[in-house]
Amino acid sequence: MSTLSPDLFRQKFEKFTKLKEEVGEEKAWEKMFEGYPERQKRNMGPFIENNTLSEGFSKAIPEYKKVGMEMEVVDISNKGMDAVLELQKICPALPYYREYGFEKPCTLICEMDGRASKIAFPELKGEFLCTQAEGACVCVFKYERKAE
Repeated sequence: MSTLSPDLFRQKFEKFTKLKEEVGEEKAWEKMFEGYPERQKRNMGPFIENNTLSEGFSKAIPEYKKVGMEMEVVDISNKGMDAVLELQKICPALPYYREYGFEKPCTLICEMDGRASKIAFPELKGEFLCTQAEGACVCVFKYERKAE
């Protein structure tokens, strides 16, 4: 994750908007997604492989902070599942999405991230529980996998 910068979200919206004008929305999304699962594996793998999800996500907090996220992790492991809630108190994409004509930032940011995670870590099940873009005070994501 060391390549992350606070401008990451603005850059993603700018790049997508430019691609959308050139090749259309569907192809732009596909182009933006190219290599994403591999980057996700490279960025998150060191945190969550050989660690519980709680340990791994907690170790990733300083990296998320670099892009303006204020994150907390709650261990909800239970019933043979290694599980966490990831709470994002600040969505750094919120200031930009309207500027680039998006209804909400989740489509380009979180949904793409979630799709890449499913490919990079097939054993990991993730879901979005609520988002600030839809009026919640935090974004909450749940991740779980079978406990080892």
